Amino acid sequence: MVIGVGIWSMFRTNRGTVGGYFLAGRTMTWWPVGASLFASNIGSGHFVGLAGTGAASGIAVGGFEWNALFIVLLLGWLFVPVYLTAGVITMPQYLKKRFGGTRISLYLSVISLFLYIFTKISVDMFSGAVFIQQALGWNIYVAVIALLSITALYTVTGGLAALMYTDTVQTFVIIAGALVLTVFSFVKVGGYSALLASYSSALPSATVSLDPQRYNISPQCYIPRQDAFSLLRDPATGDLPWPGVLFGIAIVGGWYWCTDQVIVQRCLAARSLTHVKAGCIMCGYLKLLPMFLMVFPGMISRVLFPDEVGCVVPEVCKEVCGTEVGCSNIAYPKLVVSVMPSGLRGLMLAVMLAALMSSLASIFNSSSTLFTMDIWTRIRPQAAESELMIVGRVWVLCIVAISICWIPVVQAAQSGQLFDYIQSVTSYLAPPIASVFFLAVFVKRVNEPGAFWGLMGGLLMGLCRMIPEFWFGTGSCLFPSDCPRLVCGVHYLYFAVLLFFCTSVLVLLVSYSSKPIEDQHLHRLVFSLRHSKEEREDLDWKEEERARRARKQAEEKKREKKQEVAEEEAKAGICRLVGWFCGVGGSSHVPEQEVPEAAEQLPDISEDPVWKHAVDANAVIMMAVAVFMWGYFA
Repeated sequence: MVIGVGIWSMFRTNRGTVGGYFLAGRTMTWWPVGASLFASNIGSGHFVGLAGTGAASGIAVGGFEWNALFIVLLLGWLFVPVYLTAGVITMPQYLKKRFGGTRISLYLSVISLFLYIFTKISVDMFSGAVFIQQALGWNIYVAVIALLSITALYTVTGGLAALMYTDTVQTFVIIAGALVLTVFSFVKVGGYSALLASYSSALPSATVSLDPQRYNISPQCYIPRQDAFSLLRDPATGDLPWPGVLFGIAIVGGWYWCTDQVIVQRCLAARSLTHVKAGCIMCGYLKLLPMFLMVFPGMISRVLFPDEVGCVVPEVCKEVCGTEVGCSNIAYPKLVVSVMPSGLRGLMLAVMLAALMSSLASIFNSSSTLFTMDIWTRIRPQAAESELMIVGRVWVLCIVAISICWIPVVQAAQSGQLFDYIQSVTSYLAPPIASVFFLAVFVKRVNEPGAFWGLMGGLLMGLCRMIPEFWFGTGSCLFPSDCPRLVCGVHYLYFAVLLFFCTSVLVLLVSYSSKPIEDQHLHRLVFSLRHSKEEREDLDWKEEERARRARKQAEEKKREKKQEVAEEEAKAGICRLVGWFCGVGGSSHVPEQEVPEAAEQLPDISEDPVWKHAVDANAVIMMAVAVFMWGYFA
């Protein structure tokens, strides 16, 4: 029934395409912009991950969400005005215009695919499987395969191009469901003061090692942290040290909120810059909610089910949730299954799975588009549209296979805490990208060699930390990792700060020791020249011209091929079936053809003074609210 309702609600929502969404004349008002920014960000990985880390170590993980209140303001006030005046639709396209050449945009496409597979697809599949496992009692891999089969069926029948990003309405349904669960949970535990009193004594009954030869269990492995209700923790001994929470999360958040395609796309669809800013403020207010809707319920789950959620004996944990390192990830699903009344329980699970499957389908769509348009077309520039459609489908199968193989790593990483795993991988790969975008927008002197070698140096440094960590394993309280302290001893949030500054220094050093880019190429591409009215000579104009010629030739070939349609219709039934499955022969189109059209008209970034002051005042109020919340829970 749960899966049936899930499929029904997915069919009900996903209707548009990314291109259609984009070329709707940029008419979105502020509230759908704000709601869809939040919708794009919150997935089932958040429910499983935030609640799981909350159950294991308290409220500090909420800092990841509350940091966004400041970062979304950077997006609306500093980054989007530049992206709008640049006249771009995609982030690699902005870097192409800003620096010229193709190697930076190619690198961005490859690293985006890598992050999709290791932090989005595998995490989404795992968190969905945890829900199914708790609801139906299935094995984690059976659950993953069931989830993928349904998503694949829905992808094929709905058509990959027809999948839209997780619907805004669905997010509000999830918030409503989460709100109901939060109320039920607080009632069950006896209110906030009861949670404060009982969290520190939420201990599992089984704490004795069943195999003393292999491991010993020290009290610190199962006693809740003393600083569980503090956002800002000790810089040396804290699991999330406060300098890392304030600065490391800001850097990773800067990459996600200010340079990620899905997020920026939402803003570029807005009616005007004022609507972008108002949408960012709305999103910021919504980001206050996850602490109360996910982190606190995770902690309540540990109080109510200490033997399952707080289990410490590997053999017991294996029985409870299928992994030896701990079962904190089941905190939220366990609450849904145990605390919600039966009617609401089915609906909540259906909503979670619907959100999960639609986000999986949209990630499949984004990653296959990235691969076929940015990578395959470079390998085979003469590739026909039908070939690109088939390559896109085959690529989806490849990433699904890689993601399934990666699930055991996700399961065991960061002591079984899903959210820490996502943030640690991102901290090793994202800071160089954040650094290059930041410098590209604000420092005119930065050029292509500086940006490229900065990215390469940052990648090398990030991999020097990430590869040993996954090779030796992140370890857990019972089984510490053998990774050398010199490499893995630095907290991943401190490492993100270090990586950001090293990349920035390298970018500036190389840029200042090589030829600068002239101003005629930079009009409306950097923050200081965003109001420039002078004509810009794009650095990528030769490529644009080549692409235009190639499209023209493709159109001519298409016309010639139309004469062969009669022969095509006589094809064998099996070939037609394969063609239908891969979307060949339909009226599909290549998304890149839309780009020049949208780039021709430059959006106006002037604002009505009254509304400009209104959104500015609201931004100040939101920052005051954020500072109060940080101060209250610090």
